[in-house]
Amino acid sequence: MFRRSLGDSWRSLIGWSLGVAAALLMYLPLFPSLGGDGEMQQMLETLPPELVKTLGYEQIASGPGYTQGTFYGLIGFLLLVIAATSWGSSSIAGAEESGRLELTLAHAVGRSQYALESALSVLVRLAWLGLLAAGIVLALNEPSELGIEPPQVFAVTAALVGLAFVSGAVALLVGAATGRRILATAAGAGIAVVGYVFNAIANQVEDAEWLRSLSPYSWAYRELPLVEGADWAGLGLLWGLAAVSVVAGTLILRERDLTG
Repeated sequence: MFRRSLGDSWRSLIGWSLGVAAALLMYLPLFPSLGGDGEMQQMLETLPPELVKTLGYEQIASGPGYTQGTFYGLIGFLLLVIAATSWGSSSIAGAEESGRLELTLAHAVGRSQYALESALSVLVRLAWLGLLAAGIVLALNEPSELGIEPPQVFAVTAALVGLAFVSGAVALLVGAATGRRILATAAGAGIAVVGYVFNAIANQVEDAEWLRSLSPYSWAYRELPLVEGADWAGLGLLWGLAAVSVVAGTLILRERDLTG
């Protein structure tokens, strides 16, 4: 199932890879002309402080902050979450709606095997996108004068992949529970949107700081891994939630009546 899932999705993986590469190649080379001449800082000073905090742009005038703010915290986050949600919702719910799931299970493929290998397939594809992004960032680090330490690139990669995998795992879980692709997609996208909104509110309202504890986005990026390095507590929460979602989806699929 794992090999088949990867084989069936190679075209979409190429498309997402091109999207990730295009975003990085578009934004990062602009930094010397924006950050080096002080234009970025001047632009920030014209924006409301609340908006700057909401977007997490406090350190965008630095190379690591710029990379974090433009790609890892925004464009890359959107791209990988959309990809993960799409792959997660199609793996079980999409297969059930099309009739492929029942046919596959009829050919001596266990339900646990199907769910776990589907999750592994989603994770491997996300890991590829994360490592591709890391390779491009490292390649552009000196030419674009970003000043990023290589270990921090892998710290933010673990955060980005984990954050996206949470959406993919939740989509798998809801797909296993309902068999409805639209519900699985809504759940995977919803947890990403809610996490982002909670983090934005916490950035603005001091009394809402507690929302960070409920936000996967905040778990990933509160400590700015491109600046501070890996936040092991945040990574533990991200990967722990993803693992729990995969296990729960596997158990639910084993028990659910797929014939109606």
